[in-house]
Amino acid sequence: IVLIPSSNISKANNGLILFSLLSPLLYLQRYKSFNWFVFFVCVFMVVQVALLVLLALCNAIKVNGEGNYLQCDHNPTSQPRPHSVSILEFGAVDDGKTLNTIAFQNAIFYLKSFADKGGAQLYVPPGRWLTGSFNLTSHLTLFLEKGAVILGSQDPSHWDIVEPLPSYGRGIELPGRRYRSLVNGYMLRDVVITGDNGTIDGQGSVWWEWFTSHSLNYTRPHLVEFVSSKDVHVSNITFLNAPAYNIHPVYCSNVHIHNVSVYAPPGSPYTVGIVPDSSDNVCIEDCNISTGHDAIALKSGWDEYGIAYGRPTTNVHIRSVHLQSSTGSSLAFGSEMSGGISNVQVEHVHLYNSFTGIQFRTTKGRGGYLREIIISDTNMLNINTAFSAIGDYGSHPDDKFNPNAFPSLEKITLHDIIGKNIIMAGNFSGIQQAPFTSMCLFNISLSMSSAFSSCWSCSNVSGYSELVFPQPCADLKNSNASSCFSILMRPNGRGGTGAIL
Repeated sequence: IVLIPSSNISKANNGLILFSLLSPLLYLQRYKSFNWFVFFVCVFMVVQVALLVLLALCNAIKVNGEGNYLQCDHNPTSQPRPHSVSILEFGAVDDGKTLNTIAFQNAIFYLKSFADKGGAQLYVPPGRWLTGSFNLTSHLTLFLEKGAVILGSQDPSHWDIVEPLPSYGRGIELPGRRYRSLVNGYMLRDVVITGDNGTIDGQGSVWWEWFTSHSLNYTRPHLVEFVSSKDVHVSNITFLNAPAYNIHPVYCSNVHIHNVSVYAPPGSPYTVGIVPDSSDNVCIEDCNISTGHDAIALKSGWDEYGIAYGRPTTNVHIRSVHLQSSTGSSLAFGSEMSGGISNVQVEHVHLYNSFTGIQFRTTKGRGGYLREIIISDTNMLNINTAFSAIGDYGSHPDDKFNPNAFPSLEKITLHDIIGKNIIMAGNFSGIQQAPFTSMCLFNISLSMSSAFSSCWSCSNVSGYSELVFPQPCADLKNSNASSCFSILMRPNGRGGTGAIL
């Protein structure tokens, strides 16, 4: 048996591997006379071992996308900006009542002139700073000091109206345009939102009331949204009471979200924590998220618009997060996934007090795919449904979708998961014309809330399972381990995944 930990390929002991390859030949030294038959047998053994090691390395590389490199292994350090100004210098007032939108806009316009001089920082001191929506610029750091609170205005006229995202074709909640987010970045590079645990508070209660009473003419805004941007970093900030999403990077690359806290009350309708959307090279780590709907949701466009735009969410690494969702899922994939979602690794997560722990969502007409996703080293507590994969979830933007655009869901591996006080172990309901395949479960132990708890429900799904309790449905035993992503996943003792032969 050869075990190569994929998270430590670069640190593999080359000497040990070499010894393993040469040991059959060294064994010949025990013979006083040379034996050609034994020699060729040993050469054959060496070739076999070499092929096994090569296969292990290839599978480990496949798991992580690029060898042992995972997005969160590269922790970017923000260099101090050579220029810094305070929002006070632009006439801002910290009483929580005076509107400071123009002060933020003027400050950022001024700092834009330093983009080619190493960038600049906008410093927000302690206080309550009321504002409408404003745009950031490249090579900028927005720094919120401890005690600084940026407050979103509760007057909708202070939020700009913008066109819908092209991969959605319309607002998510209503046809037509949408409200611009509170803090925005469009086609930016090297932009940072950080601080000493300052706060961005969307004061979303009025938006929630308007949404539930159907009083809105446009789709609700988010707290922070980056569009078509690169090298985006958000850290050391608390996000409160978003009207809808809290952090929404869409069409972005190289996004690092670290050490943020997100909270919206249980009754807040469809509030979501972090939403990587048609973005690549994303890291989310060391975050605490508690929201009304999903805590983290990966997306990539809606039906024919997402298919036409064709930008997937890929190369995503999520680790060391605490997630709670009142009505949705702690960790969700889709249902807007028409551009595809792939190459996702989730590890060392704690999911608690949620309606669903992990959920994969799609429906007929979506197209796209969910594949090559590995979730490991997970603890669940007080979860209604631990695992879910649904093939008829969500609505359509209009009647122009192609009902024969069937999504693909395959190569999903869940391993090393412990759950306590679980009501239902899993609900896997695929699509008859496009069944879910290669759903693989290993080393999972769920403690059900009572002897009468429902365990598993499966239809139009196939996969493999090993060391799973409660015993999964037969549909998850009708394949073999070779169908699973990365062949077979096991703990390697270092919290990562390994390829086992």
